Amino acid sequence: MRKFMLSLCLLGCGVIAVQAQVYLDPKAPIEERVKDALSRMTIHEKVQLLHAQSKFTSAGVPRLGIRQLNMDDGPHGVRAELEWNSWSPANWTNDSVVAFPSLTCLAATWNPEMSRLYGKAISEEFAFRGKDILLGPGCTIARTPLCGRNFEYTGEDPYLAGEIVTPYIQAAQANGVACCLKHFFLNNQEINRFGVNVNVSERALQEIYLPAFHKAVLLGGLWTIMGSYNLWRNVHCCQNNDLLNGILKKEWGFDGAVVSDWGGVTDTRQAALGGMDIEMGSYTDGFTKDSEFGYNDYYLADKFENLIKQGEIPMSVLDDKATRVLRTIFRTSMNPHKVIGSQCSEEHYAICQQIAEEGIVLLKNASQKRQEALLPINASKYQRILVVGENATRSLTEGGGSSELKTLYDISPLEGLKSLYGDKVDYAQGYYSGRAMYGYQEPLDPVRQDSLRQDAIAKAKNADLIIYIGGLNKNAKQDCESNDRESYDLSFGQNELISALAKIQKNIVVVTFGGNAYATPWIQQVPALVHCWYLGSMSGTALANVLSGKVNPSGKLPVTFAKRYEDYPYVQYGEKAYPGINNQVYYDEDIYVGYRHFNTRKIEPQFAFGHGLSYTTFKYGTPTLSDDKIYHELGTITLTIPVTNTGKVAGKETVQLYINDEESSEPRPFKELKAFKKVELQPGETKNVTFEITGNDLCFYSEQGRWVVESGKFTAYICSSETDIRAKVSFTKI
Repeated sequence: MRKFMLSLCLLGCGVIAVQAQVYLDPKAPIEERVKDALSRMTIHEKVQLLHAQSKFTSAGVPRLGIRQLNMDDGPHGVRAELEWNSWSPANWTNDSVVAFPSLTCLAATWNPEMSRLYGKAISEEFAFRGKDILLGPGCTIARTPLCGRNFEYTGEDPYLAGEIVTPYIQAAQANGVACCLKHFFLNNQEINRFGVNVNVSERALQEIYLPAFHKAVLLGGLWTIMGSYNLWRNVHCCQNNDLLNGILKKEWGFDGAVVSDWGGVTDTRQAALGGMDIEMGSYTDGFTKDSEFGYNDYYLADKFENLIKQGEIPMSVLDDKATRVLRTIFRTSMNPHKVIGSQCSEEHYAICQQIAEEGIVLLKNASQKRQEALLPINASKYQRILVVGENATRSLTEGGGSSELKTLYDISPLEGLKSLYGDKVDYAQGYYSGRAMYGYQEPLDPVRQDSLRQDAIAKAKNADLIIYIGGLNKNAKQDCESNDRESYDLSFGQNELISALAKIQKNIVVVTFGGNAYATPWIQQVPALVHCWYLGSMSGTALANVLSGKVNPSGKLPVTFAKRYEDYPYVQYGEKAYPGINNQVYYDEDIYVGYRHFNTRKIEPQFAFGHGLSYTTFKYGTPTLSDDKIYHELGTITLTIPVTNTGKVAGKETVQLYINDEESSEPRPFKELKAFKKVELQPGETKNVTFEITGNDLCFYSEQGRWVVESGKFTAYICSSETDIRAKVSFTKI
């Protein structure tokens, strides 16, 4: 009998193994694997899939050999390991990574191929660390230059943002690592991020705040998406039925899983019925605070399971959520084609450097009197080069909130410049910012601050060239999660320091880091200004290559730099428009966000959206159209324009296409970005740049609640920046 029972047991195990092959077999379609796995699971096992089991993992089904999901913060690199159940560092010795440039820098490349390289490289680092979900990228619109997380996003224009994040997602997911696009949606401020309800028109939603997310879902094939903390229609976005079920899943056909931001779920019924699939970080502040609650206390844990068993919530709701999570598991952690990946490889550092170099923006480049370019630096002209500024040596890969990184090594700007110019380079810190985390700013010593400033001024008197390296950093109330900037000005006395240095030495290059626009009251005093965003681990090498001319700058601004803070569109509406009153914020500027406001209201910016200079010059020829009429909504015409490099060095130019509706029945911005192409040209070389203009490029969201393409006259503006119009041509929609 014992032998018989043993044989039965072995036979039973064999049957289970054979049956399990249905969803474990890599050759089986994912939907078959999902369906089979779901049929074998208990209610409790299904529920376990839907909430965290540690700070950054959610459960699988060990009984069935279904793996857990391992997540980690991006979007610029893999965050250092934390302890299983706390925010404390695990202190591993093998979790140092490459810090890739910030997403604002990626957006400033205006180059989808850079985005594809970015997604490929970063996902290889995530895969090597055993991660299945990359918490990023982000495409929240930069509504205000004070938002602390703008450096994690891709600018103020929905078309540009969508074009930049989509290749990143496609490349990362091709490696078997899910992207979790952030933050869905209207996460346009960090002040009161858990409590503010956003009041915004349907037109602004459709034209400004949803398109980039839609493109990522539709064309990027997005696998996961993260809900935001704020409320919309007085319901938190992490449990918002209209948003998650209505728009995302039903209208857009999203088949992946919705992941909450950490601490973003607040109610069991709303989360269950509102479209949330994986609840993470509840009962914390989503950033630092630990909790006494266990994971079974989560809203989508025991509470949800009891409602299912009591019949108060349909089983179909649970099955839909479990299906989406299983689909994510089979796409990632149990994907037989997921790459092994690599970490800190030479290729990854090379990609980091390439993206950084293409994202650096040359904002100004002329001497005060002769209007000659100060850059690139002619090393033979200068014997004493003084580098001034804390950001020349400060780590800008640390801090910033959840996106902070533990790197194997970083090359600082000072190191990069010394590698080129050697003993010619001297350094003065000039100012200090202290440390500020979680909303607390270390008190700054005015005596020390003045001493640093005086030291820089004294050294400046002996310099032939000053390279000032400052801007923002990732301190709290600079570029940092959980709080916004307090001022449009540069902090820590930098404006006064730059002015003082410029009075001493006319040969001064100002270099700024940061994820936001800022005021430049000293702009007429300095001949050259370069903006670098956050460049990642190869920061110093990339900056030195651009300043020296080894690399010709080709970055373009993805945001508008206003002359005055008061020029931004929402400011005129007062506190109710930002940061809000009584937990309500009103987007009264409507669709006139960023350059749409500046060009329509005829307000001159300091530096326009799409602006960026080069060490060479480009001539735009006469544009031609394949037809001067678009005959129906699906019709297409081709616009072609020759572009010539008229300078002496090779360079890249981003040709931008904006469309103006001359006869619209409803108010529209003067012109809107509809396409762009980056072209590389050798000296004297000409290339034809072509754009396809379709009915979709002419439409707007009408007061009648639908997309409309009206007949009438339109003008296509071909630009080097939003304000630098090089050519235009008119056509008619019949």
